[in-house]
Amino acid sequence: MNLQEEWFQSELNKEDDPPHRSLEEEYSFYEAVSSGNMDFVQENCKKNTFINPEGMGVLSTNSLTNMRYHFVITTAMITRRCIEAGMELEQAYRLSDFYILKMDSCNSIQAISQLHKDMSLDFTGRMLLLKKSSIISKPVILCMDFVYSHISSRITIKELAEYTDLSPSYLSRLFKKELGISISDYISEKKIEKAENLLKYSDFTFIEIANYLAFSSQSHFIQTFKKAVGLTPKKYRDQHYRTSW
Repeated sequence: MNLQEEWFQSELNKEDDPPHRSLEEEYSFYEAVSSGNMDFVQENCKKNTFINPEGMGVLSTNSLTNMRYHFVITTAMITRRCIEAGMELEQAYRLSDFYILKMDSCNSIQAISQLHKDMSLDFTGRMLLLKKSSIISKPVILCMDFVYSHISSRITIKELAEYTDLSPSYLSRLFKKELGISISDYISEKKIEKAENLLKYSDFTFIEIANYLAFSSQSHFIQTFKKAVGLTPKKYRDQHYRTSW
């Protein structure tokens, strides 16, 4: 049987199969990611739309392999939409390669689903930041870069003011006006994000993480983390340790 005959035979056998998801549904998700629409993407991930079999094409008779193929396609589509929307090409492709390689080591549909969520939110967050950076002043961008580069240090508003050559009070007002969050809260938020990754993907003890992120003590780290995340570092690690790998 040649390929044409196989195709016609497969078409006859699939007449009663449910239809695929509409292009509008898929493109709305890709558009949300590339435009930095975090609320839409979070809601989509919360509904587990990615692993919903309704409307999902069958690319392999093996359910896990089928999910792997869909992950690669989705990541490729998101990558190209984000490049079109302004993400630097090499950064986008490196990010795509990173997540596809991580998916290759996933051994369950649930693990791939979680990685899909992480990947989607990562791209969305980067596009949101890119969108904001076009309307954010240079001093605030400098502060954000400084916090990223010095996350393991104790960062003060005075230090940032000297770095940007502005007064502490003016810089504080400017930062709050443009990002809607105080400098101190922003620093704390970024340290907690780093702590979450360390709890997920490293074997560092709580005191080692507290010291690395320049918290005054382990108890201060635990208190700050619980207030921000709603879980103690121990409970967070118990629930999330390497679940996305």
